[in-house]
Amino acid sequence: MTLVKLAVAAGSVSAPADDVPAMREVVSAAAREGIDLKIVEVAKNPGMDTSLRDVATVVGADYPAATVLVVSPTYVGSYSGQFHRAKLEAAEDHAKTGYPVVSAQNFLDQLTTPDLPWTGMTVALLVGVTAAAVCTRVLQRRSKRATAPVAATD
Repeated sequence: MTLVKLAVAAGSVSAPADDVPAMREVVSAAAREGIDLKIVEVAKNPGMDTSLRDVATVVGADYPAATVLVVSPTYVGSYSGQFHRAKLEAAEDHAKTGYPVVSAQNFLDQLTTPDLPWTGMTVALLVGVTAAAVCTRVLQRRSKRATAPVAATD
């Protein structure tokens, strides 16, 4: 962990030398979006995927406002002082590609994708359902009025 922390402190990335330039590009793209991203690449999968979240949390302890991504060949773990866990979990799901650089880019892409405006959508749906119910009731009453005089004359 000491070497990982030193590498992250030096350039926000701890990864094999071949992947460092591409990972730094992802970190730079994150910075342009206002995200302080730190990336750690692990060469082999741990026994449990939750170990990667533990690594992210340990690194994140040194950078409480940052977002830390830890990737292995098929697992992903993260920590963030900026994003809530649901957003991180969604980003992690998109980051499980088997290619660390692609995983990091997918993670960032998902973090920068706007959330759906659930409150507005819920209000609009409720208004729509209420309007449909009122229209149905009005049409029922009109229908009864239109058929009532015909029945009286027969």
